[in-house]
Amino acid sequence: MRPSMRKSVLAGVLSALGIVISPLLSFPFLVFRIYPGQHMINAISGVLLGPWWAALIALVVGTVRIALGTGTVFAYPGGIPGALVVGLSSWLLRKAKVREELAALTEPMGTVLIGGTIATYIVAPIVGRSVLLLATWTSWAISSIPGCIAGYLILEGLRRIGFSKDTVS
Repeated sequence: MRPSMRKSVLAGVLSALGIVISPLLSFPFLVFRIYPGQHMINAISGVLLGPWWAALIALVVGTVRIALGTGTVFAYPGGIPGALVVGLSSWLLRKAKVREELAALTEPMGTVLIGGTIATYIVAPIVGRSVLLLATWTSWAISSIPGCIAGYLILEGLRRIGFSKDTVS
């Protein structure tokens, strides 16, 4: 199977997994819907597929979650920046010859700091909500940190059985 086909198949599987676990792992917190599963998927897809595929997966999962009623418009700034940061961090770690699975742990930087700031100052006013930046950062950290740790542990398990970015590419 060609590498582009393997990447497409893995992206489809990760998107489906993110959608299937959505109702099982999401819960309301403050004005947001917390979803650690998205951050786990971001961590895995960012390392295995890179930033653009990971962002696409976050977009697909967020869109379907919104359509199913298990997500809100905050799924976009809550998922896409984290996926991009993991993918870019993975690329940098690979160049530095450092274990790229560690990039999974950078997901909160994208989700909490970048996505949370975008959600607070751009998305919330557009949808008629007023939220405090610290509240956004706190609630999104509660979601992002356990999710990225779970993603990291899964990536470590996959690495130990011989499945890595090189397997996909």
